[in-house]
Parts: sequence; C-alpha cells; structure tokens
Amino acid sequence: MGRQTNTKSGERGGTLIEFAVVASVFFTMLIAICAGSALYFTHNAMVEATRRGARFAATQAANSTPGVPRTTSSCDTTGPKLTDIKNYTIYGNTAGTGPKLISVDPTNVCVEYSATPTPSGSIGFGVGTGAVSVSITGYTFNFVIPGINQQINMPSYRTTVAGESAGTFPN
Repeated sequence: MGRQTNTKSGERGGTLIEFAVVASVFFTMLIAICAGSALYFTHNAMVEATRRGARFAATQAANSTPGVPRTTSSCDTTGPKLTDIKNYTIYGNTAGTGPKLISVDPTNVCVEYSATPTPSGSIGFGVGTGAVSVSITGYTFNFVIPGINQQINMPSYRTTVAGESAGTFPN
C-alpha cells in the first residue's frame, strides 16, 4: 500500500488566498464601523455644544435696555459676551482654554437674540421674554476609510432657548 497525503497538489495556497480576501473585507468593514462611530460621535458632540452654548447664552444679561427691540436675522455682532458664549460652546469654559471636544472655530458659531413683547407691552430679553439661538454652521467632517477619503459637509446645528436673564448688560 502506498502513502496518501491529505493535501491535493492543485489546492496548495488556496487557504492563504481565501484568508486574504476575507481579511481584507473584514478589516475594511471594521475600519468603516470605526469611521461611522466617529461621525456619530461628532454629530452628538455638535448637538451638545449648541445646547451648552444656548443654555449659557440664555443666562447672560441682555445687551439692549428694556423696551428696545432686539431682533436679528443673522449672527449677532453686538450681543452680550459673544466671545464668552462662543468659547463656552466650543471649550465648555469662558476662558477658551483646554481641549476642544470638536474641532470647530469660533467663526462657525452663530449667536442670535430675538425679543418678544412682555405682558406690560415693552419688548426685551429677560426672564420668560425673548429667546437666544446658538448654531454651528459650515463644519466639514473628514470621513476616512482606506481607499475612500470623503469630506462630509455637516448640517447646521441649532438650539433655541427662552431668555432667563434677569437684568440688562450695561452699554
């Protein structure tokens, strides 16, 4: 009786090729899941940053005196403590120090105040009067998967909160 071998001469290296195909698909999917997770984290961080900034802005004293309408149709440039609000949105503190949770520049942060009539008939921003919106616009996320480098323009994130300030900011 002759010796038999378990390997067939025509199938040598087949396992290596199968492993290479399956491993490349597996690792590409693994990296795609990680990149998708980073995109989802960035989305949640942008939502939370606008919420944090709007809550902080709502407690700041209004820049206008009571009875003077404070309405805007674009980003405010004269509002109260705009630099502090932008820093608080990005860094979580008014000093603008420490690590950024997301790589947003202050130019991407927009603060808008709107005034509403009070029960007495005057128009202003204060407790239960008016609102403030903080939005982040123009942010681009770099979605990187091996072989695919895609920049994704993120949508505008906006949070509006009713006024909670009990005073006016001195001019």
